[in-house]
Amino acid sequence: MPFDSTGKISFDHIYTAPDPRPFFGTLKRVGYHIPQLAKPYFAKLIAAHPAERPTVLDVGCSYGVNAALQRCEATMDDLYAHYTDPAVRALDHAALVEADRRRVRPGGPKFYGLDSSAPALEYALSAGFLDEAIHADLERDDPDSTQQKLLDDVDLVVSTGCVGYVTEKTLSRVARGARPWMAHFVLRMFSYEPIAGSLAELGYETTAVGGVFRQRQFASAEEQAQILDTLGAAGVDPTGLEADGWLYAQLYVSRPAGLPELELPDSDEEG
Repeated sequence: MPFDSTGKISFDHIYTAPDPRPFFGTLKRVGYHIPQLAKPYFAKLIAAHPAERPTVLDVGCSYGVNAALQRCEATMDDLYAHYTDPAVRALDHAALVEADRRRVRPGGPKFYGLDSSAPALEYALSAGFLDEAIHADLERDDPDSTQQKLLDDVDLVVSTGCVGYVTEKTLSRVARGARPWMAHFVLRMFSYEPIAGSLAELGYETTAVGGVFRQRQFASAEEQAQILDTLGAAGVDPTGLEADGWLYAQLYVSRPAGLPELELPDSDEEG
């Protein structure tokens, strides 16, 4: 399996399939579960937001996984079991969409998704995980008028693994409209400082939630060695964490300055 420019295994191929079965089949093997750890934090932020029915934008949403966890009252294990079930794997595309639509519970916040994969966004919309989709590369381009109108609706921006590929370019463009709250789970190999600095220029304050969060296991010894080199070059100590076989993330919350303090619990993950 090829490596991307960061030294991580490239999973690009699982984001362009017409449905999420390859995504879940592949990521189950490496124990990917950061969206599950993120779920209660996102739920607390949604509940704390003053908007009557907050609109949540998931950056790098792929097939709408974070939205599905909230809307289907599911866990990652539930989704892994569902999409790898032989009976579900045998369904044609239309039948899978219909089966997924039946899992969605009505009500709750609105979910928008931003991603560069048109097939993933199309599926998430068809299945009812997302209410709106923004197919764009905001690293490169400003949002067009239609995309900006959607961004102006957003109250909370979340992500679970895209920071490092998505930078302050994207998140500053997102923040310029409605000044939404933000919560990003960021692998320790990437620095959040450029994003925090860029958002500070727009009047944001950033806090880091204590502790670390397991993202997934390394896919190979070669991947682990490359990531350990990257962490070492960045001055990040992997002892007891990445050195033991898992990629770890940290949670950063950025909100407009002057808001009342928001209490979020430290991670209970053990490094």
